[in-house]
Amino acid sequence: MGRGKVELKRIQDKVSRQVSFTKRQNGLMKKAHELFMLRDVDVAVFVFSGRNVLYEFSTDDSMPEILNRYQDYKHADEEVRKIVQKELILQCRDVRTVDELTQIIQRYLNDQKVQQSDVTELCQLEKQTESILQQVRTIKSQLMLGVVKTCKRR
Repeated sequence: MGRGKVELKRIQDKVSRQVSFTKRQNGLMKKAHELFMLRDVDVAVFVFSGRNVLYEFSTDDSMPEILNRYQDYKHADEEVRKIVQKELILQCRDVRTVDELTQIIQRYLNDQKVQQSDVTELCQLEKQTESILQQVRTIKSQLMLGVVKTCKRR
């Protein structure tokens, strides 16, 4: 039989807050260890208390290795995003209708599995989409000005 839901709000009493922190922090470290043991994965956990005390857990004393892998992953992820953004911009240069732009973005969203993205990735995707849309608007304006100039010449 499970416990009931706990309302998540700041605990006002300092002693109760510290006791709750200690219990939850120990539980988090235990879960990280269980994840390592059951799934044979590398895990690193950092927790800073309210008093700025560091608690950490890593599998097999591999904290520096895990941190290096994390940095490499984040750096590679940024490079991939930049490449994808450049590809989208190149695809959108010839876009003449909103439907075409929508189809390109929809293909991108389906390929990237947006449902598995976190808030930061979605915010970056939103910025990229706005940037591409602005470029499409600029190209459209240039084309419209060209048509107007052509009409004036006639």
